[in-house]
Amino acid sequence: MTTARLEALAREDLPLHALAERLLALAEAGLPEMYLPGAETFVFTRAAAVAPDGTRRLERRGTSTRYAAITALGARFLPEERQRALFGGRSAEEFAGLLVERLPGVENLGDAALIAWAAAETGHAKLSDALARVATLDVPGQPRYTVEAAWVLSALAAARDAVDVEDRLPAARDRLLASRTAGSPLFPHATGPGLVPGYRAHVACFADQTYPLQALARLHASGDDLEALGVADACATRICDLQGDGGQWWWHYDARTGGVVEGYPVYSVHQHAMAPTALFDLAEAGGTDFGAAIRRGLRWMTDVPETTGPDGTRREPMIRDNLGVTWRKVYRGDPLKAVRAARGLTTRVVPQARLAPLDRIFRPDVVDRECRPYEFGWLLFAWLGGPRR
Repeated sequence: MTTARLEALAREDLPLHALAERLLALAEAGLPEMYLPGAETFVFTRAAAVAPDGTRRLERRGTSTRYAAITALGARFLPEERQRALFGGRSAEEFAGLLVERLPGVENLGDAALIAWAAAETGHAKLSDALARVATLDVPGQPRYTVEAAWVLSALAAARDAVDVEDRLPAARDRLLASRTAGSPLFPHATGPGLVPGYRAHVACFADQTYPLQALARLHASGDDLEALGVADACATRICDLQGDGGQWWWHYDARTGGVVEGYPVYSVHQHAMAPTALFDLAEAGGTDFGAAIRRGLRWMTDVPETTGPDGTRREPMIRDNLGVTWRKVYRGDPLKAVRAARGLTTRVVPQARLAPLDRIFRPDVVDRECRPYEFGWLLFAWLGGPRR
């Protein structure tokens, strides 16, 4: 398969194109190991564990409706026979239908929005039922986590050509736009007070930026909304300006000032999937082309400064082809996430405070050996989506 996104990457950087192809193949190989045939859903994670005899193995832990929906969103771009290899014999549309049938038991707004989004993108006949469940869970006037509010908007924008959602789109759009602090291009962790403790209400994560900017870009693409596109572009510009020297997409931001609160962990999914898919959608909607930032972020997957020694030796790769996983993140390994807590508390009062000694005491050189299905779902979405070839 090839797409405009992959072709552009090949023109700019052939080694990175080979890396993207390698990751896509890994996703197709790894996702079947994350599927539970009996439950007809996906695990929450595959994590490295040590057996009683001392051998290392990967354990499948938990289940996740959310991750199942994201996997369907990405896998729909594959040829149908390859979709069926991931979903126990079902196509992505058929699997999305299974998720829609389970919606009466879904209580989380984000899960429901993702299922509705998947139903819209796969052209499922029960899209209206899925959107009705989202409407039931999305009580007007209640604050929502920003990520979930963004997924609601993406679902409505995706459904726009199939069902009438024009009476609901303005509220979903305005909720995101109104959530920002005046003068800041970044989004907060929640759309209003009440969900986040006051001492960390200013702290927002990377997902709080990528999902809203993606939703607003897709809204503009579905029907002209230059204000939404401008807000998405401003957010993307800021996170790209803050990108690390090694291509890192940082984790925690100050939603008031637009600065970084704490950079770590750095997540593989941000590098190879979430940043690319949001920035691709933005460019294809008519916004700024951040291709160079996408390539820097993708390169981190093999050129990881955090796990590279002074002599250039790499202690552990993030991509494990033989296991069918990419390791989830590099992090500080500090007890109880002390650095994040300290910086969150300090920057509440002094926004520019850095507490520099913490960087020397707790070095970000620990690898989290687990992998979740949504990481591969967004990977497929990022590189196989967009204009077709």
